[in-house]
Amino acid sequence: MAVTQKSLLASVPTNLFIAGEWRQASGNARFDVHDPATGAVLTSVADASVEDGMAALDAAVEAQRDWARSAPRDRAELLRAAYLAVVERTEELATLMTLEMGKPLAEARGEVAYGAEFFRWFSEEAVRVHGRYSVAPNGATRLLTMKQPVGPTFMITPWNFPLAMGTRKIGPALAAGCTMVVKPAHETPLTMLALAEILEQVGVPKGVVNVVTTSRSSEVSEPIIRDPRLRKLTFTGSTAVGKVLVKQSSEQLLRVSMELGGNAPFIVFEDADVDAAVEGAMLAKMRNIGEACTAANRFFAHESVAEEFTSRLAARMGALTLGKGTKKGVDVGPLITAKARDGVDELVQDAISRGAKALVGGAPQAGRGFFYQPTVLADVPTDARVFSEEIFGPVAPVTTFSDEEDVIAKANASEYGLVGYVFTRDYARVIRVAEALEFGMIGVNTGIVSNPAAPFGGVKHSGFGREGGFEGIDEYLEVKYVGIAL
Repeated sequence: MAVTQKSLLASVPTNLFIAGEWRQASGNARFDVHDPATGAVLTSVADASVEDGMAALDAAVEAQRDWARSAPRDRAELLRAAYLAVVERTEELATLMTLEMGKPLAEARGEVAYGAEFFRWFSEEAVRVHGRYSVAPNGATRLLTMKQPVGPTFMITPWNFPLAMGTRKIGPALAAGCTMVVKPAHETPLTMLALAEILEQVGVPKGVVNVVTTSRSSEVSEPIIRDPRLRKLTFTGSTAVGKVLVKQSSEQLLRVSMELGGNAPFIVFEDADVDAAVEGAMLAKMRNIGEACTAANRFFAHESVAEEFTSRLAARMGALTLGKGTKKGVDVGPLITAKARDGVDELVQDAISRGAKALVGGAPQAGRGFFYQPTVLADVPTDARVFSEEIFGPVAPVTTFSDEEDVIAKANASEYGLVGYVFTRDYARVIRVAEALEFGMIGVNTGIVSNPAAPFGGVKHSGFGREGGFEGIDEYLEVKYVGIAL
């Protein structure tokens, strides 16, 4: 059954979720949530103060001991129930995401499916946390190691994947026995509030999950990060903000996970299947309207296939339909804000001023909302800003190369190291290039690398720590060693 905007917005909680209660912010302060397709106000939500943030941390600290002692199977069953509930409410959650973030509805449904999988994956990992037992080399003692919950965790999630970036952090924390305070981005708080309601309904105990929405992120976050009772900080967002948070976390020497910016190279070698490369490029570039840290940012096409690849990519990009994401037939929604749209255009105009050619697009879309035309730039000089800065929009800059060693050097010439994409039929080259690229993830002949069963994360200025996979739960566990004398 179709979900109407009015009924959906009326059903979503808009207050803070602290200690199992939905409460107003101090002084009843609120801020508006906007539809990026029109600029209209969707609704308003509670605008937390520093005191509200600390109340959420108080609740997480209070609940930590009992949650850590809960049976792994009980935690697993709650996560499984949450997975089923999210899947059941796919249409509601997808529509909510589209309204507050802008992505087309079909893509939002895909995010619900992807995000739900983190709950299912970590429901299975909750009962598989283990240590080891061994005999000391001299035989005099026995060595016992055990893994225990890190403790209260502060989670800061971004606006571009309002559901999945929450479940990717909440899932392993719940599985490991950690309580948490979650602060979603102020642009897209509604999806996280709906998710908190689901967790409440499936029976997650009071105080285990607390959600604080605020328009004053740094003001509310810093006291939480500097509080000695907090044990872990996890953040997904820009590298600039991540560096500030790491500095703040150093005061308490917190366990920290940072999933930061990206500048992904997309390399098409001369032996690549061009059909597959174009299809992969569309996925790697246009997922989430290009507003993803994993989005292909720099396209390197071998000179022998560059013209074919670029022209076919331009034809595909030019055929996309822009519009409000809830409408049928829409392929590309708006960018999140006017500032984001204007920032993308600055990069495009800089490239054009340096000699790049816009084969398609190259400008904001006229009319209401924060739309930018899908754009393909050819003959882009590598000193253009679009090759060094994260684009976060539907723009594909293409340059050529002739030598494998040279393109690897150019791909690595970035402070970022999240993901790289490689298209080739030569599997000896696959190994060589994958080993040589300085990135935490490599996609080979595919435009999508994210998978709940795989470790997600980068190197260099793209951050540290891993989310998902077997490694994901370890981010929320401490290793304790016990030496036993005989």
